Amino acid sequence: MTTTIPPVTTPAPIRLAWSAVEGFTRDLAAHAAADGLPETVVGIMRGGMIPAVMVAHQLGIRDVRTVEVTHTVTDGVNAAKTSAPATKNPASLGDLGGRDVLLVDDIAGSGATLERTRRMVEALGVRRLRTAVLTVNRSNWPGPAAPEERIDYIAEHTDTWVIFPWETTDAPKAPTPAATTTAGDSPVPQQRAGSPSDRDHS
Repeated sequence: MTTTIPPVTTPAPIRLAWSAVEGFTRDLAAHAAADGLPETVVGIMRGGMIPAVMVAHQLGIRDVRTVEVTHTVTDGVNAAKTSAPATKNPASLGDLGGRDVLLVDDIAGSGATLERTRRMVEALGVRRLRTAVLTVNRSNWPGPAAPEERIDYIAEHTDTWVIFPWETTDAPKAPTPAATTTAGDSPVPQQRAGSPSDRDHS
């Protein structure tokens, strides 16, 4: 008797609407406020920057910082990951010594990007640090600890790739750097297409 083994299927990506993101950020802001207002909100570039700004507005926090930490080789659905999260320009965090900080990202898969950034922020001598994400991709989560044991505030869980409303599925190419101008030139500023968010899912 022949046994047929069904193929392993990956759930189709889901696209979040702005209304869902607004609801998620309100939830994160409410949970953070219930534990005491932070003094600074830090967004992980690029994907975490938009929810970080939204949460900061909802909390009335004006001190918003950024740091770029990426864990994917390219943009796009199911993009390949680098061996470890890469950090660019950590000095952009500035002086966080003695501050109460809320660290925000769009999504966590393995949690590696969030953990790498958390350690970086803690090393700056913060008084308190909490973490928040819009969603956790459980299909990537390594365990054995549950996401809630490593992330303070999670708005939603999913089991597939998430496309956020500020992203595109077909990423435009980066613009070619403009030629250096000389005295007397009057270059016309060129518009560039918006870039989609880095998809760490990590």
